[in-house]
Amino acid sequence: MAPEDARGSGVPGVPYHERQRRQLCALHALNNLLQRPWLSQASADRICQRLAPNSRPNPHRSPLGTGNYDVNVVMAALGTLGLAAVWWDKRRPLERLSLPHVLGLLLNVPSRVTLGTLALPLRRPHWLCVRHFGGTFYNLDSKLAAPAAIGAEPQLREWLREALAPGSSELFLVVARDVEEAGTWLRPE
Repeated sequence: MAPEDARGSGVPGVPYHERQRRQLCALHALNNLLQRPWLSQASADRICQRLAPNSRPNPHRSPLGTGNYDVNVVMAALGTLGLAAVWWDKRRPLERLSLPHVLGLLLNVPSRVTLGTLALPLRRPHWLCVRHFGGTFYNLDSKLAAPAAIGAEPQLREWLREALAPGSSELFLVVARDVEEAGTWLRPE
């Protein structure tokens, strides 16, 4: 990774932030979530191969080899660290989300396709990450020039309502395996 692709690495108080390149948003979202350059394209491709060893093209990534990894790759990668991605049922009120038990949030949202400055009338899935630092939640979307402050819990819940409004948007809570098993990521009704 070139130095201009990552911001905040090792700087106290500044979140680590990888910038978008090719179709590697899942890789960038995971690295931004973990706050370090942990997953490489080669590692993600090995996960794809492990998930579908005899498939050509591999169903878990772009047939062009440029990324576009699916949720199975994200979940397998997190599993190697003892973490889990829990799918959030959008029918639940966001107030039931127990944020103190959540390491971070991964969203898969529709994103415009562009060729240079030309916006095409197409949308494709895009992974982004939200993390909590020093009392503030940050949008660490790799398409942003820098991390964007969202605010405290009330502002995050409103931001999530807007982000999840498009029907094809999905939210995954990244939690430790014991949190997943105990279900403490969800507040009781």
